[in-house]
Amino acid sequence: EEVVDFLNFLFTRFDALAEKYELEKIKTLGDSFMVAGGMPEPQADHVERICDLALEMLNVGKEMPPELGGQFELRIGIHTGPAVAGVIGTRKPAYDVWGDTVNIAARLEKAAAVNSILLCETTKEKIEGLFDFTLRGEVSLKGKGDLTAWYLNGRV
Repeated sequence: EEVVDFLNFLFTRFDALAEKYELEKIKTLGDSFMVAGGMPEPQADHVERICDLALEMLNVGKEMPPELGGQFELRIGIHTGPAVAGVIGTRKPAYDVWGDTVNIAARLEKAAAVNSILLCETTKEKIEGLFDFTLRGEVSLKGKGDLTAWYLNGRV
């Protein structure tokens, strides 16, 4: 019951943020929350929206009521690139997304420090001048090799 209450608090707020930024919540899996921008309808500023969402998600962790455990640790990974999306299944159809972009974002999340947002060079280039970054350096991602990663600090 405590876990359900905790996740409900968290994901209800994340759902509201995804709606605020007009982004597509793909799914929750355990304590993971997957969001995509620029699909199913293209958005010229989807990378910027995803970054704003991620920054607000970090704040949700600071708002956790004491009865639900107080502040919690959050890690976010963002990658930009092509992906395939579609509805699968008939019994409980689900809109899902696949591809290297999804896999790299998940691996960046695992490589991120607690309460931080880690993103790839491609994402950084698309929003440079709008946001502030700190170089994380080379990260080794399972099955992908090394890539340069950056921490997203906030808006400029």
